[in-house]
Amino acid sequence: QVQLVDSGGGLVQAGGSLRLSCAASGRTFSMHAMGWFRQAPGKEREFVARITWSADNRSYADSVKGRFTISRDNAKNTVYLQMNSLRPEDTAVYYCAAGPFLTPDPYKYDYWGQGTQVTVSS
Repeated sequence: QVQLVDSGGGLVQAGGSLRLSCAASGRTFSMHAMGWFRQAPGKEREFVARITWSADNRSYADSVKGRFTISRDNAKNTVYLQMNSLRPEDTAVYYCAAGPFLTPDPYKYDYWGQGTQVTVSS
């Protein structure tokens, strides 16, 4: 019912910035939360940030707080992740996700994008 396409990853030097985009289509009205997760090689998928469609409720992982900003454009059905002051440890595949609950638990999200690679060089 919901399709997500994430994009915007790439190679950037430490201290640089990237903006990721997640375009949603389908029955998005039933998905109250949109989130960003990331997964590095050999590690579990971890929560990065989340936002609601209908209210300005946002949450961030401690590791990115103050550096990353999640936002949305409801008219375009798009969620963004602005990433500033990037560090090598931010290197991972980043995934957008949609689900009915406000939670950092990836198992509670029903739909996922294909992932976009972010690589930060030192």
